[in-house]
Amino acid sequence: MPLLCLHGGPGIPHDYLENLEDLADRRMVVFYDQLGCGNSERPDDPSLWTMARAIDELVAVREQLGLDRIHLFGNSWGGWLSLQYVLDRKPPLQSLILSSSPPSVSRWITDANELRRQLPEDVRKVLDHHEAKGFFACPEWFGAMAVFYRRHVCRADPWPDGVERAFGPGFGGQVYGTMWGPSEFGPVTGNLKTWEVTERLGEVTVPTLITCGRYDEATPAHVTDMHGLMPGSQLVIFEQSSHLAFVEERDAYIRTVSDFLDRVEA
Repeated sequence: MPLLCLHGGPGIPHDYLENLEDLADRRMVVFYDQLGCGNSERPDDPSLWTMARAIDELVAVREQLGLDRIHLFGNSWGGWLSLQYVLDRKPPLQSLILSSSPPSVSRWITDANELRRQLPEDVRKVLDHHEAKGFFACPEWFGAMAVFYRRHVCRADPWPDGVERAFGPGFGGQVYGTMWGPSEFGPVTGNLKTWEVTERLGEVTVPTLITCGRYDEATPAHVTDMHGLMPGSQLVIFEQSSHLAFVEERDAYIRTVSDFLDRVEA
């Protein structure tokens, strides 16, 4: 059965998910760039960047491609989109894979700021200065953020081409700014600031695989708590990875997902 993949961000194109193509040796793997990024249109209309519209888009993609029986994969924001879709629409799915996608924005921010406190002092000072001044577009700011990304987003060295393309200049754009805000660490100023589905996790009844990396900004503690609230779910923590385990531990990740899909289909 096909695997439909939802990228993160919001507003970061699917390119960084390319390694999931390895699963196409036995099934169709479907990617799409959500509206506002990558090869999709980029309308200048902040009113479009909402969870509800993104769910409508996902529904339209499934209908237009005839994806009646599928497995659904979501990384980061893509996992949040997957969860909200499952909870609100109760769609027919064979399984759900939540990759580094914990259920609470408020806890995400708390955890991210704890990881920030562990950065070198000179890096923290650069972040503090630029956040206080509202300078989120200068090279020094991006250089300091790169230290965090190398620790907690992707620890591969060098970054593969797909990751470089996805996180290139202007990544996220208007979509990220509208739904999240200017900074990874918050405060979240966008419309995701109150997103929270922790209390609803018990409503998810489809077979679910939850993954994260040991050094993930979606912290293992947060994701483990999530697993405990989803009866029958499976949790795998990749010990050498952060937020993109399918890049950092490619072979192990593909093997884990493939085994899970085989068990579901059996």
